[in-house]
Amino acid sequence: MPKNDLLSSSSSQNSAHGKQPLIEIKNLVREFAAGESSIRVLHGLNLTLHQGEMVAIIGQSGSGKSTLMNILGCLDKATSGHYRIYGRSVDDMNSEELAQLRREHFGFIFQRYHLLGDINALDNVTVPAVYAGMDNALRKTRAKELLTQLGLGEKLGNRPNQLSGGQQQRVSIARALMNGGDIILADEPTGALDSGSGKEVMAILHRLKDAGHTIIMVTHDPNLAKQAERVIELKDGHIIADYYTQDSTQDSAQNCAHNADSANGANDMDKAKNSTPANHAAPHSHAKSTQPLASSQQNHQRKNAFFGFFDRLKEAFKMSIYAMRAHKMRTLLTMLGIIIGIASVVSVVGLGQGSQAKILEGISALGTNTITVIDGYPFGDPRRRYGYDNLTVADAEAVAAQPYAKSVSPQVDKSVTVRYKNVEASGAVNGVGKDYLSVTGEKLDMGQGFSEQSISTLAQDIIIDQNAYKTFFNGQGNPIGQVLLVGNVPGQVVGVLSAKNSSFGRTSNSPNLYMPYTTVMHRMLGTSHIDRFVVLIDDDTPSDIAEKAISDLILSRHGTDDFNIMNTDSIKATVQSTTNTMTLLISSIAIISLIVGGIGVMNIMLVSVTERTNEIGVRMAVGARQSDILQQFLIEAILVCILGGVLGILGAFAIGEAINRFGGGDFAVIYSPVSIVAAFVCSTLIGVIFGFLPARNAARLDPVEALARN
Repeated sequence: MPKNDLLSSSSSQNSAHGKQPLIEIKNLVREFAAGESSIRVLHGLNLTLHQGEMVAIIGQSGSGKSTLMNILGCLDKATSGHYRIYGRSVDDMNSEELAQLRREHFGFIFQRYHLLGDINALDNVTVPAVYAGMDNALRKTRAKELLTQLGLGEKLGNRPNQLSGGQQQRVSIARALMNGGDIILADEPTGALDSGSGKEVMAILHRLKDAGHTIIMVTHDPNLAKQAERVIELKDGHIIADYYTQDSTQDSAQNCAHNADSANGANDMDKAKNSTPANHAAPHSHAKSTQPLASSQQNHQRKNAFFGFFDRLKEAFKMSIYAMRAHKMRTLLTMLGIIIGIASVVSVVGLGQGSQAKILEGISALGTNTITVIDGYPFGDPRRRYGYDNLTVADAEAVAAQPYAKSVSPQVDKSVTVRYKNVEASGAVNGVGKDYLSVTGEKLDMGQGFSEQSISTLAQDIIIDQNAYKTFFNGQGNPIGQVLLVGNVPGQVVGVLSAKNSSFGRTSNSPNLYMPYTTVMHRMLGTSHIDRFVVLIDDDTPSDIAEKAISDLILSRHGTDDFNIMNTDSIKATVQSTTNTMTLLISSIAIISLIVGGIGVMNIMLVSVTERTNEIGVRMAVGARQSDILQQFLIEAILVCILGGVLGILGAFAIGEAINRFGGGDFAVIYSPVSIVAAFVCSTLIGVIFGFLPARNAARLDPVEALARN
């Protein structure tokens, strides 16, 4: 129900009838549940209030006066009966429409002030305007003007605990006037004040009445009630008296005549909205200043829906920061589960990717896009016990003749004792073909490789690796041309390989020597069979197709599957699949800690809602929508989780740095941007999911019950 609709409706009805009351209740009943029965607090009240009246509702404790005020202020709803304001029925309004009424037409002054303790006086006053969508600069200006007129111009930055009781009540009055405050509802406005402060507050209320505001004051003090022009007395939920005070008989009579007979009745509310403040102090005024307060109606500049929502979002964000700062230790403990979970997930994923990279690096040592055909029956085949000697050089040459094979290197191995001068060490001699270096991708640090002539002449040439270079030559000098005794066969060093880890990333310290495979076969082993041959596949041929073609070719030559095939691409795929599965499994376990952390967030937010119930009631009283309350607590939960996620990611970086620095090269952590973004999104979702229930509970609180809790 837009404000303009209310105004136009009220104005038109005033024009038509001239007697339209501001507030009208008929047969109003309010009952409260008490076990299986109910207690009736208000008994069929009938009451009419007019614009510009100053009304005191009095009665003993339990008479129902506060309940009546809560219903009049749309903080509570009657059990039955009818309530109309500005000619519109309140009975069927939903929570959003009631919030709009409170926001745009009511101003509340509470006995206990009910100021928000985490923000200063200026921000307390602007809260209703935030929910009303008032322009930021305008609301700041208006709040300063109100506080200055109330004598608090030098206290704008003070928090409630830095103000006296009288000053806090003035801030409460300024807040009530922020959005206009056509109807001021004051619940025991001087009850918590000393006599001097109480007189000042009453003087302010009189000035507001003179400025056109309707004042409805609840009090149990008869002396205070005498200052009103009209007194309504309740007893046991019944109106037992409704009269005008002697001191204001003349004003009251004029007011009654005005409401009953004035030909200008259509302008009652407009006069209140646009009235020019009186230039003299109101009756009974004790204020030192004779300057009246700002008029109830201001030409407020409202933001559009989007910017209004953004403004309320900023307010919720600010209050969330204040709440987190007020309970630093609790916030940190709440984030701890999120921090541990995010750090675990990011670290595990990084460690999994680092391990995968190390393994794949080792596999790459076998050659890029290579297929190795190995002598012997498949693993697990009972025929393996009959031995090997099935693979020949002719098989390797047959494969080399295929279009998908770029090069082929037959290989045989033998463990030997190697001697150089007075140095002797156990090592391995590998018989390889002339294309071994191109097949495996290894590089020479010094010297040269084998040629076709080396293979055909059974040359006693040797290429040594870095381990052999260090073992026999201390890693110094040029070993080219030196002679090593390999078993019983002397050989001349013709090349030195560059440093490289052996397969699968395991560092080998044993000397490795490479000689032509024909030399090893005939001079050292006395065999015509090879152990294996490695095929470098053409880049245009898919690895799996080449593997099948090689398998079919050897099978057709041997007539049986007396060989094994090892495809480096298949191994890589298997390693990647296995490590990804393990990473996912371990990450799933780590996610459990995130869920536990999320439950912790929900638990703490439920506690926070309980602790801040009074604040929620205050915000609802000044016009906050349910969506505003939901938004505030949801943002707080999300902020806790996001901050926990950021700290968790930083913790994961610290863990990874420690592993990379002190892991000795056996372990490495490689961070994935995807995992970091996923962790951040995950922490945000946890805030949304686990913060929603507490936020919803906060939004659904009854304003009256919330205000009653301390």
